[in-house]
Amino acid sequence: MKNIFVLYTGGSIGMTESPEGLQPDTAIVDTALAPFSGSLNFTWHVCQPLIDSSAVSPQHWAEWLDILQTELPKYDGVLVLHGTDTLAYTANVLALTLNTQGKPVILTGAQKPFGTPNSDAPLNLATAVNALQRDDVKEVLLSFNGDLFPAIGTTKCSTMVDAGFANHHFGTWQPEKAAPAFNHLPRRFDPDQRVGTFFLTPGIGVKAAAHTLQTFPLNAAILMTYGHGNAPADIELMGAIHQFTQNGKRHILNISQVPEGEAAAIYAQGSRLRASGAINGGKCNVETASALLRLAASNDWTVDDLQSELQRLRLI
Repeated sequence: MKNIFVLYTGGSIGMTESPEGLQPDTAIVDTALAPFSGSLNFTWHVCQPLIDSSAVSPQHWAEWLDILQTELPKYDGVLVLHGTDTLAYTANVLALTLNTQGKPVILTGAQKPFGTPNSDAPLNLATAVNALQRDDVKEVLLSFNGDLFPAIGTTKCSTMVDAGFANHHFGTWQPEKAAPAFNHLPRRFDPDQRVGTFFLTPGIGVKAAAHTLQTFPLNAAILMTYGHGNAPADIELMGAIHQFTQNGKRHILNISQVPEGEAAAIYAQGSRLRASGAINGGKCNVETASALLRLAASNDWTVDDLQSELQRLRLI
């Protein structure tokens, strides 16, 4: 019988009603995984305090990584119970930082709390448990609505239906699509690295991004542009990007705002952006880009290092 470490961080899956609305609770510790106790042994670690995942910070990620790096060698797999709001962000941090030692690390949550009418939690848990029992799952995956998703490229796509997650480029996980092994790059995680994200909109959004790049002490930045990674050839923005990236130690990753989009050198409109120092992120979504740039900043990755990681992840 396999031994599974359960990291319970909070989230809707374990929430109960309060006068202010749903809030995290520990009631699921004794009930949620009981139906599967005949096939797996579960050891729970309940985070104190439990949090709504909208409150997740890089410091939480650092703490959870420390816990998992300590506990993973003792177990056959890990189950992370997490809120859905930032589930894909956490999954990407784990997928890019944690050496799973060839063991499954499955994250799941729920749109509706366990034990409430029509809750999606039982299906999500059953799918996660099934993945933990498989010998061909050796990486970080998300379990939701009966499907498994690779961490890279997965995003929250709905708050209204049980199918709350999608992976627009890579689809559901299949054994033949297993994540490639880590390369030589260092993967220390520093929660104090500051990564900004700029979602461009016509008009003042370009000026706001330029001003922030010039004045706020960022270590890296994500630029969410139009279509294939296009943006106005605004003099202030191009100058801010050039100034930010000129020493090669701070990176700006250019990604598409489009869920099924790709930042690529197709249109001339994007050439000034690339010439100014922004790196095309290909099929990268914001959750993956956030984790990538935190690692890049934490470990002083070069432009070539970042591009090699994008290639490893099949994003470019």
